[in-house]
Amino acid sequence: MSAKQVEVQIMGQSYLLGCPEEGESQLRAAVDRVDAAMCKIRDAGKIKARDRIAVLAALNLAFEQNTPTTAPVASSNPELSAHGSDRLVSLLHRLDQTLNQDGQLI
Repeated sequence: MSAKQVEVQIMGQSYLLGCPEEGESQLRAAVDRVDAAMCKIRDAGKIKARDRIAVLAALNLAFEQNTPTTAPVASSNPELSAHGSDRLVSLLHRLDQTLNQDGQLI
């Protein structure tokens, strides 16, 4: 199995990644998903730090991969609403609201 170097761009920054010859299309598809997820968070305007954007995008993608497709939960928090279809952030917001109402976890 031979490896090759592929140059890609994520949020306007170039990266040189290694991948097997037959894996380039899969790698490019993954890069497209990561780039789209990161740009969506950046474009919402609430988070500027690239590392925080990357972590949120990774969490969102992992959550989407492990969750059946459902409609996103609406959020009343304007900061969270900027990420409208971000089910993970909405779920965390709902959890915070529930815990704040009761003040206790159990």
